[in-house]
This record gives sequence, structure tokens and C-alpha cells, in this order.
Amino acid sequence: MADDTHDPTPEDITQLLQDWGQSGDRQALDRLIPLVTDELHRIARSFLGRERADHTLQPTALVHEAYLRLIDRRRASWQDRVHFFSFAARTMRRILVEHARRHQAAKRGGGAHKVPLDEAHRLAVHQPVDLLALDEAITTLSGFDPRQGRIVELRYFAGLTVQEIAEVVQVGTATVSRDLAMARAWLRGQLGGQPEEA
Repeated sequence: MADDTHDPTPEDITQLLQDWGQSGDRQALDRLIPLVTDELHRIARSFLGRERADHTLQPTALVHEAYLRLIDRRRASWQDRVHFFSFAARTMRRILVEHARRHQAAKRGGGAHKVPLDEAHRLAVHQPVDLLALDEAITTLSGFDPRQGRIVELRYFAGLTVQEIAEVVQVGTATVSRDLAMARAWLRGQLGGQPEEA
């Protein structure tokens, strides 16, 4: 368990996640939240920084909604902090997609907002991409190559490094890099981008 007299280590956070997930230890959750809040805000700012300027969700609201969904999970088996943050990013992705669908429905199909995809780790194209189109493309990719879909999600939405993705997916870093390159090329084709120069 984390000791309040020192800065928390990744192992401290992992222990608190496991205590909370395995036994529902509310004290572990109360100690965990302040330790992960900054990273959750970083992920939320990363998402919202690629949204339209008039987006109604703010980072704090996105973190709050993700937090409510995360604490609602019963008996989660968090492997470690990387696993937790990747799940948090996936949760934020779902929240933003739901928000985009509601926004689009309110405008009766018009006004789809754009996400500058290239800013997110040079994932695909050099032009903004509709968040719903991106979500649909990643879902399609996951349908025929679940690992590539997961790797793209972890890189683009969670902002994980190649090493962190390798730990989550339990493959080598070379496999992650290869899958990312293949997924980028496929997504560029799906989203209408031009291939990047080598």
C-alpha cells in the first residue's frame, strides 16, 4: 500500500488499483484518486485539444464523467497503472463519441466536428478527421485485426508510448511499431488521407 510520506511510485498506484479492484476497498480508491487525477486531466486535455473550438465538454467534466464510470465498475482486475490509464482513455473515447453523436443528432446530421488526427502521434492524415469517422474506422480495424485496433486506441486515445503499449498488449515493441505503421496506412486510406512521406 502507498505510504503517504513519500511520492507515490507506479508500484504504489498499482497496489491501490488492485486493492480497490479486487476488494472494493473504498479507502484505496480515496487514496488513488489524487494520485491519478493529473494524468486523467492530461488525457482529457489531449482529447479535447483536438476537438472543435466550441466543444461544450471541458477537461474537468470529461474526467468527472470518466471517473463516475470507472468507480461504477465492480471488481475490476487492474493489472497496473498503465492498464488503468488505457481503460480510462477508452472510457473517455466512448464519452466523446457519445457526445459527438448527440451533438450531430441535435443538428440533424450536420456540423460534424473535426479532430486533427496528425497531431496525435502522426497517426494518419495531415488534415482534420471527423471523430465519428475515426471511431468507426478504428472499430472496423478492430473487427479484422483486434490487436492493431487496440494498439491504435492506446497510442491515439491514451497517448501511451510504444513500450507501455507493448506491456498492455503483451507483445514486443517491434510488433507494436510494425502494427502501428500498418494501422496508420490503413487508416489513411479509410479517412481519405494521403500517404506520409518516408
